[in-house]
Order: sequence, then structure tokens, then C-alpha cells
Amino acid sequence: MAHIKMLIWVCCLALSTSFANGLGVNWGTQAAQTLHPTTIVQMLKDNKIDKIKLFDSDHWTVKYFAGTGIEVMLGIPNNQLGKFADDYDFAKDWVKNNVSIHLYDGGVNIKYVAVGNEPFLKSYNSSFMKSTFPALQNVQKALNSAGLGDKIKATIPQNADVYESGNSGPSQGDFRSDIRDLMQKICRFFKDNNAPFLVNIYPFLSLHENKNFPIEFAFFDDKAKLVRDNGISYTNMFDANLDTLVVSLKKAGSPGVKVIIGEIGWPTDGDLYANVTLAKKFYSGFFKKMASKKGTPLYPGYIEYYLFSLTDENQKSIAPGSFERHWGVFKYDGQPKFPMDFTGQGHESMPVGAKNIKYLENKWCVLNKYAEDIGKLPSSVQYACSRSDCTALSYGGSCNKLDADGNVSYAFNMYYQMNNQDVESCVFDGLAQIVEKNASTGSCLFPIGLESAGVRIGLDAMLHILAGFFIFLAILV
Repeated sequence: MAHIKMLIWVCCLALSTSFANGLGVNWGTQAAQTLHPTTIVQMLKDNKIDKIKLFDSDHWTVKYFAGTGIEVMLGIPNNQLGKFADDYDFAKDWVKNNVSIHLYDGGVNIKYVAVGNEPFLKSYNSSFMKSTFPALQNVQKALNSAGLGDKIKATIPQNADVYESGNSGPSQGDFRSDIRDLMQKICRFFKDNNAPFLVNIYPFLSLHENKNFPIEFAFFDDKAKLVRDNGISYTNMFDANLDTLVVSLKKAGSPGVKVIIGEIGWPTDGDLYANVTLAKKFYSGFFKKMASKKGTPLYPGYIEYYLFSLTDENQKSIAPGSFERHWGVFKYDGQPKFPMDFTGQGHESMPVGAKNIKYLENKWCVLNKYAEDIGKLPSSVQYACSRSDCTALSYGGSCNKLDADGNVSYAFNMYYQMNNQDVESCVFDGLAQIVEKNASTGSCLFPIGLESAGVRIGLDAMLHILAGFFIFLAILV
């Protein structure tokens, strides 16, 4: 009997730790060289993550998720919202060509369509205010018309700045006054269509943007000073933020609308607070919270989360800050940054990284210390950084402590690697030279570029063309 009880316990433990229930990841491709979709599938499966959120609906990418069982959220970029808003037939064609086409036996498990991406950010100056809701309506109508409305829901990824409470606490939450009427209509649409409210919440940004923000309130280890509101005690920013949304939904006449966290994470470079130490602290607490399935005081229970993001993206806009290119749980090459446990059971180990990655040659582009015309150095460095990624040199960054020569070499090398080690990209009027000795130093990595998925895309296409050509020859014979 004791052996049977032990066997049952072991099986239950295995089941409880085998999947990161409710956990998905965002995968963005704003990088000079991207990983192949098959590699992304391998990483998700190896780490038992079964949901992915994309920022577009690229057919070539989506097809690789067929038969994997991975739940996929397709994306529609903001710059396409006008087309969807103005033309229902366009939405119908899009559903046919980007959704229905993948839904065969053993096909892609598409669950949601994300219409736009944080379209009501204040920085967009109302650019998408008129098109977003009509686009949402047309997409869901098109899904319904295709007989997919019960299975696939359209939603809008929103930044948490669409609601606010001032300094009064979650109980005083409401949608921003400039979009309140619009958000009420959108929320009622979600309620009527049984669609979720998708929100992106970033404790890191609260810390980054407010010098007076209590740092411990960004984490989940209960070390922060309690904040009390309407009889509820809050120990972290996330709970307070999500409950502000819950109150806002109630005021909008849409209580009970399902909430999904579309993006949450912590960057690891490019800022004083963006480092591996704080990221590990954040994720350790977050995964434990996720595993507890306790939710928040006003939204108790199970919550779906999508980490932002799977890998670093070295071509993202850095308007919000240099950290924008370092949100990945994995590095640019799909290798893990630090130990973690996606299941939240506390058994931390290095996640399974990308396998069989093909790098470019072991070559680096660095400053030629014997160059004569050093007067051109400032403009050359500025040129290299403006066309590559020098965010690790930012204050607090992993390469912030390099000397002047090191800064120049880092800039040159990033430009060289992001241009696929093109010899012409390591000239800079004779100021640079190619070396075969690793230029990395201390905690500062001088990365080597990857053989881009784009290269493989070309090879795949060429193979298809050749196959068709040989079939054609066979028919002639």
C-alpha cells in the first residue's frame, strides 16, 4: 500500500509540474536575424509552454505551428486597422486567407486574433482612435460568418494606460476620460461576444518612469510596504493595476469580462533596473504567483499570461528606453539568460534553449588602433549605432563600463554582425578591422550574428522551385 501511495504521489507531482498552465509567450521578429519557426516550436515544446502570441499573421510563419498543439494568437498591426475598419469584405478575405486556411485536421490551433497593438497609447496622438473598434467589429463578424466565432475571438491588446485611478487606489479606477465612451463600447462588445480583455501590465515601467516608486512593490515576494485601499491590502503593483481594470470594467457596464495578461516581463539590459538579477527576482515571484492560481483580490482564480517576450529583438524602437530590445527570456540566439521554473514550483534550472543554431563565422569587427584619421571616429560610431544596436552601452547596461576604445569596437561590431558580417560593413574609412579573437570582455558580450531564418526561407523557396522544375521535366519526358 505504501508503494502504491508513493507511486500515486510521484505521478501527481509529475503532472503538476509538467506544464506551465496558463502561460504563453510573445514572439516578436524585429531583429536583424531571426530564429526559424521550427526552432521556436522546439523551444516552446521543450519548456512545455503551449501558447504563443504573434504580432502579425505571416502565413509562412504560422504554418509551422500546424500539428504542434500550440495555441496561437494571430496579430493585425496598427497600420492595417484602417483597411479592416473601412472594408468588411477585406476582413472576410483576411479571415479566409489567414485563419480558415490553417484550420484543417491537424492544422494550427488558432484561439484569438489580436486587432492592433496598444492602439490607444497617448504617444499615438489618437491616430487609431476611429479605426480600432470598427476593425474589431469587422474581424469578429468575419470570423462569425466563417463559422469560427464560437472558437476564435477577436480582441485588442491594450496598454494599462487606458485606465487610471490617480493616487486614489484601485477602487477609484476608471477608463481614461478621453477614451471612456469608446472603451465602454469596446468592453460591451467583448461581453456580448464572450471575448477577453487583453491587457499589458509592466511593473518594470512603473519603476523606470517614477523615481519615487517603491522598488519592492514591483515584485511578488511580499517585501513591499502594504498599500491599503477600500479595505483591501496590496503587496505588489500588478495586483493593484489589474484590480484597477476590474473596477473600470464594472463602471463600463461590463463586469465579468475575462481578463488575459497579453504582456508581462522584465528586461535584462539597457537600463539601471534592467538586469539579470532583478529579472530573476521578478520572474521567480511571478511564476509562483501564477502557479498558485489565486489571481488578485478583485479577480481571484485562474489567469492566462503571455510573457514578453521569448527572445530579444535588436531592431525594436528604443523611444521608450534602451531596455526595449532586451525583454527576452532568451537571448537573441535563443539561449537562456538565467535559471527559472516556468511552472512556479520553485525547481529552478536553466530553460531549454534553441538547438542547432547556426552562427556566422567567428569574426569580430573592432577599432583599428593604428588608424590615422581618428577625427572621423565620432561620426563613424554615431553611424554604426544608429543603424545597429548599441543599447548595451547605455547607463546601467552590460557594456556600460567599457573604455573609449571598447565603446567604438562594440559599435563597429554590432553594425558588422547585424549586416551579416559583410566585409564592407567593417571599413569605416579605415578605422575598423576584422579579427578572429573574441572581443567580448567581462560581462560585455560582443555577439556573433546568426544565420537568419530569412536565409532559410530563401533556401526553402528555392527547393520548392527546383522540385517543381524537376516535376515539370519529368512530365515532358
